[in-house]
Amino acid sequence: MRTNLGAVCTDISYGVTTSAADNRFGPRLLRITDIGANGVDWDRVPGCFISEVERRKSALEDGDIVIARTGGTVGKSFLVENPPNSVFASYLIRLKPNRTVVLPEYLNLFLGSASYWNQLRAAAMGAAQPNVNSTTLSAIEINVPSTEEQALMISPLKAQLASIEKASRAAEAQLLEVSQLANAFVEHSLTAEVTTQRNIGDVLDEVKQGIGKTWNEFPVLGATRDGLAAAKEPPGKHAVKYKPAFHGTVFYNPMRIMIGSIAFVDDDDEPGITSPDYVVLRGREGAVDSRWFYYWLRSPLGIQCINTLARGAVRERMLFNRLAGGTIELPSYSAQQKASLALKELKCLRAAVQKNLEEINSLSEKILAQAFED
Repeated sequence: MRTNLGAVCTDISYGVTTSAADNRFGPRLLRITDIGANGVDWDRVPGCFISEVERRKSALEDGDIVIARTGGTVGKSFLVENPPNSVFASYLIRLKPNRTVVLPEYLNLFLGSASYWNQLRAAAMGAAQPNVNSTTLSAIEINVPSTEEQALMISPLKAQLASIEKASRAAEAQLLEVSQLANAFVEHSLTAEVTTQRNIGDVLDEVKQGIGKTWNEFPVLGATRDGLAAAKEPPGKHAVKYKPAFHGTVFYNPMRIMIGSIAFVDDDDEPGITSPDYVVLRGREGAVDSRWFYYWLRSPLGIQCINTLARGAVRERMLFNRLAGGTIELPSYSAQQKASLALKELKCLRAAVQKNLEEINSLSEKILAQAFED
């Protein structure tokens, strides 16, 4: 039977409007920030002061489902199981499944499916900030077999998803190991021989000149926490000022370098252009290997340097002149190149692990699609 959430829930309502407080005698106030990957640590959820009428209206019970209704987590859901005395915040929406029609665990699994997310995103489009309300959620359609059939589906689905989650965590651990190995290559190059201390500005060249009229011959590149990526937006009216990001180029977002938004265009990457607001640089021939410097900048050594240079700044903004004021311990150019070759091979390994992780994560979507889509 295909119906909507409004027909399978006895209540879809908003939470209580109050602030969390250190009230050990009051009910705990569940907020979206309290919901982590492993559920809710109720001991860390603060109590609040509300009237008894409000408490009864917003009290959480076993089998309730709460959904974030605004912001970057809009649509995120959580199945409440055996909660303590607690209520939920106003920017959450509570669904109370009608258990004669839909089992809470079945409904919660549906809320992780592409069917749910596609409908929710379509309904939330157009607003300055994505948001949903009780009317939006009530209209979302769901296939609802008999509760007996639902019960037979739940355990196999949960077991499959748990196996996928375990494999995903293992792949993520492999990615972390690859990053740690990259750091080890950099550190080894610094301990294998005598190093020299240099000013960063003396061994790097900043790319300031825009690409000019040929800008439309290149893709637009961006820098993320994971490194090189396609930019989210095309060039604006000042496209000619976009800077070339060719092979051997390091570039970063000066407003987001503190969180690791740094990229490198390697030999096997397609050259492109990047925002004129970005800092673009290259290592000077015979002084700094650009690939080695990129991995140094992302390593604990580079992070420490960045943090030191950012101290006292009104805004955490790292233009080239600020970065150039730092110092760096450099091994010989030949030692950098040797480490650089090893780092290049490591990039291929990382790409393979990343692809494996993406394939693992896609399995969840496929399994839930088979269960909930027509």
